[in-house]
Amino acid sequence: MDFGLSEEQTLLQDSIRRYLEAECPTTRVRAIMESATAHDPALWRGLAEMGIPGLVVPPAYGGSGMELLDAALAAEVLGWCCTPGPFLGSAMATVALVESASTEACRRWLPGIASGDALVTFALGEGLGEWDATRLTSKVVDGQLSGEKPLVPYGEVADAIVVASQDADGPGLWVVERGAPGLSSTPLRVFDMTRRVSMVAFDKTPAAKIASGRHATDRARDAGLVLVAADAFGGAARCIDMTVKYSLTREQFGQPIGAFQGVKHQLADLACDLEPSRSLWWYAAHAFDHITDKSERHAAIAKAHMTDLYDRVTRYAIELHGGIGFTWEFDLHLWWRRAVFDRAFLGEAAYHRERAATLAGWGA
Repeated sequence: MDFGLSEEQTLLQDSIRRYLEAECPTTRVRAIMESATAHDPALWRGLAEMGIPGLVVPPAYGGSGMELLDAALAAEVLGWCCTPGPFLGSAMATVALVESASTEACRRWLPGIASGDALVTFALGEGLGEWDATRLTSKVVDGQLSGEKPLVPYGEVADAIVVASQDADGPGLWVVERGAPGLSSTPLRVFDMTRRVSMVAFDKTPAAKIASGRHATDRARDAGLVLVAADAFGGAARCIDMTVKYSLTREQFGQPIGAFQGVKHQLADLACDLEPSRSLWWYAAHAFDHITDKSERHAAIAKAHMTDLYDRVTRYAIELHGGIGFTWEFDLHLWWRRAVFDRAFLGEAAYHRERAATLAGWGA
């Protein structure tokens, strides 16, 4: 049995990487992240022409109908290139719409997502890190949504937001369109400048219900966990690559610092920690589509492990670069900031390790 990627999947990653290396070097990354919205419509349009936003959109709605693993492979390359933009929120919203089984909502939004004409994002978290659909405090009464969502990816520029909330029947999903009465969005100053989030408030805002229960919300969250894990892997791999290249050119005491035992051992340890973890998020992505009864736990494990590892890799990489690694002019901090976002968004590692233990029945 072949556990590797198919030729099509390898080609997908290679194509994305070539496009981003040509169109979005770190000079453009910096320009986008320092802009008012941290969103470049031209870059997003280019990714849409490659089919990236529509990877998991069903063919009936203009997408490729691929699996989450394919989207995660794209996320890995986006992480490698530190690509700014709304991919994560868009992908989670796509999964939420598909899992909602609302034909009307899918017809309304999925074709635009696939083509890049519509930017739809997903709003789940509330308060100080609450990501559980049954513990949300936002409420819908008579089709009107009230509450706050403090960490909505690209809520400021989204054409619509898929919102996890509760009504008299319990948790569910609603769609709120841009410009709806009572909707306000405030961009936040965040550590990772490549992926902007907003504080979105709803004050008796008209909302269209598309799903009851927590199933669609949980599926969107789990997809997000896997995509964050893939982003973390790609970013960590890039940091190791940058550090290896630096250690072979930076000389001290008449020889490259990569010749020193302390540097070699740290880099070897990081590489040995990272490479086996590839199978962890590959399997979590595979389980999402093929082993759904266990996918929630595997998504939690992958997110917890990969984001912890990403954080450690970036910190060691900065230390091994010495003084230059701490400067704004050097690019390494772009990935460190991204690692901090990946660690926190959708819940910290400890939160998901506890969830994984509970899902495994270890606390019973």
